[in-house]
Amino acid sequence: MKTFKIEGGHKLKGEIKPQGAKNEALQILCAVLLTSGKVTLHNVPDIVDINKLIKLLGKLGVKIENLGSGSFSFQADEVRMSYLESEEFKEDGRGLRGSIMIVGPLLGRFGRGYIPKPGGDKIGRRRLDTHFEGFIKLGATFRYNREDYFYGVEADELTGTYMLLDEASVTGTANIVMAAVLANGTTTIYNAACEPYLQQLCKMLNRMGAKISGIGSNRLTIEGVDSLNGTEHTMLPDMIEIGSWIGLAAMTKSELTIKDVSWDDLGQIPNVFRKLGITVERQGDDIHIPEHKDGYEIQSFIDGSILTISDAPWPGFTPDLLSIVLVIATQARGSVLIHQKMFESRLFFVDKLIDMGAKIILCDPHRATVIGHDFQSTLKATTMTSPDIRAGISLLIAALSAKGTSIIHNIEQIDRGYERIDERLRAIGAKIERV
Repeated sequence: MKTFKIEGGHKLKGEIKPQGAKNEALQILCAVLLTSGKVTLHNVPDIVDINKLIKLLGKLGVKIENLGSGSFSFQADEVRMSYLESEEFKEDGRGLRGSIMIVGPLLGRFGRGYIPKPGGDKIGRRRLDTHFEGFIKLGATFRYNREDYFYGVEADELTGTYMLLDEASVTGTANIVMAAVLANGTTTIYNAACEPYLQQLCKMLNRMGAKISGIGSNRLTIEGVDSLNGTEHTMLPDMIEIGSWIGLAAMTKSELTIKDVSWDDLGQIPNVFRKLGITVERQGDDIHIPEHKDGYEIQSFIDGSILTISDAPWPGFTPDLLSIVLVIATQARGSVLIHQKMFESRLFFVDKLIDMGAKIILCDPHRATVIGHDFQSTLKATTMTSPDIRAGISLLIAALSAKGTSIIHNIEQIDRGYERIDERLRAIGAKIERV
């Protein structure tokens, strides 16, 4: 188990550029299976989850060329479907939740797709029903082996249809879209996810020859085509990492500039941080966070009641940043209620913040009230273990602001979502060491 040793209490300064978007890359990488043509991708993040998926694609027979600096070419002209029924695949697929999104493109192009129950963060139940109900409506036969938790869908041909998704699942929508682009006839997906990363996937598929309309709305219409061609695509910057750097600057009272953030794709993120009292300045396509010498004050609702920050499907606030918001609030002036609606285990890391001196009341698995210290009392250094990607980065931010030296174990969880984070933090003045 790898560990970070962090000497907190130091101000940071400089510029930092966000990596390519992890959640977009997981979808886009799976889409290369839809064509025998060459697909060239840029701004691919060098993180554990993405590298695992690239390795899995290689085992499937996809020809992969590393072009350097986050660029790769993929050509799926000799896909090895037998790998899907091997014990090796069952082991590889379990280690990565994003592997579920290979099923849609394989089903659409080859008429069958299999996946073991995927792993990923331990943040509560994460249903796969939306994915498979969509495949079934397109005409696939579903089977599930309870003994080894193995899912499968098969179809002689897929037929376009109307479907109303039970939830606006991002990965579910992406998976169904990738199956439907090669189905016969027209598919309409209502209550579809519409976040920027899904828009990116649809735009790329259209460049490959798909016919998808309604992009950016919750109603997608897909006219099936016979085949798709190769293309070139560049990932957006990772909005979760951008939010992480905003939080880091505020908690350490540092002046930071976050470069090339694609402002138009950030949605509610700048507004939510401003509600916490953080100054978020737009400079071209960069974000500048000035030094908050006097701290920051949480706003109230207009009737004077306590501010509540909750997650919601896009264009609502992303659940992946609630952990960051919670940590930032521990040093704010005022109080806030954090309501994590989507995952019932994601707030359980707050006990580690309480050990550091934070004033947090965990109301239930979904809600926590934070009473800010206003920097009158700094967090205390401690030894802790990262339970998942987003809690891990939140604990890292807390440690960088704390007085003394903290130890964070199980940093493999952080590496799953953040590229060379220790190197990049040292470049702006952080005292962090990988042990």
